[in-house]
Amino acid sequence: MKAGFIGVGNMGNPMAANMIKAGHQLTVHDLRRESATNLLEMGAAWADTPAGCVAGNDAVFTSLPVPRDVEAVALGENGIMSAANAGDVYVDLSTNSPTTIRRLHGEFAARGVTVLDAPVSGGVYGAAAGTLAVMVGGDRATFDSVKPMLDAIGAHVVYCGDIGAGMVTKICNNLLSMGIGVLMAEALTLGVKAGVSLDTLADVIANSSGGNRRLVEKFPRYLFSGNFEPGFATALAAKDVRLATDLGREYGIPMELSNLVDQRHVEALLRGWGPEDSDAVARLQEEKSGVQLRFDGMGGAGT
Repeated sequence: MKAGFIGVGNMGNPMAANMIKAGHQLTVHDLRRESATNLLEMGAAWADTPAGCVAGNDAVFTSLPVPRDVEAVALGENGIMSAANAGDVYVDLSTNSPTTIRRLHGEFAARGVTVLDAPVSGGVYGAAAGTLAVMVGGDRATFDSVKPMLDAIGAHVVYCGDIGAGMVTKICNNLLSMGIGVLMAEALTLGVKAGVSLDTLADVIANSSGGNRRLVEKFPRYLFSGNFEPGFATALAAKDVRLATDLGREYGIPMELSNLVDQRHVEALLRGWGPEDSDAVARLQEEKSGVQLRFDGMGGAGT
């Protein structure tokens, strides 16, 4: 199949690469052409504008940081809308506001263009491995038509319902992930401060009722090893948590605990940790407790 792909940064680049590896033909665009160097070497074509990614393709995809970026690419000068015609398909892989994507869906529908929301989860390593979870909302027949391309980037591609349902699902997932991260930092610093080694705590919790994927898969790659190079940046995590609390206010849902998680991420941003991996938020708890959550090799303890 043929596709346009706009936004080939930390997440978009490996997703686009996996599409090419699966045999799909891509036309790509990014604010920085050098971000697409490897994709062009793999055979992708370059477009100077988002509009240039539309014509002749079965679908155009966006993978962008925040909702305002999606709106600018979709509706701005030389954006997707300026080149789209009836029958075209636009798929947003970003984590966006459900309200925003539903509004974009309505504007594009007026021109006969179908919009799907398809946010992804699994981080940069999942994007590279092609093992992302992909949560899709919108027209079911259109989902079926583009699924071969989504299968190239994800191992778990799920149709979630009407337009916006993918975004809602992703926001709920990320709220839990970030909230679990905050709570685990508190629990682990407590355990270490009270005399149990971090490796023992991590092993037992991972195999008990408190076990979760963030502890087993993410903390070892980032927090426990002191690696804060972004797999999923703190700024993006903060954005997703705020999308969740905003959605709660929109629907009148009490979000007391979520608001605490939101404030913890705001504090991390104020520290200047936005570009670092989202595990950096745990450093706030480390500072307050006087405990550093690191393994010393394979058998070390928190210090």
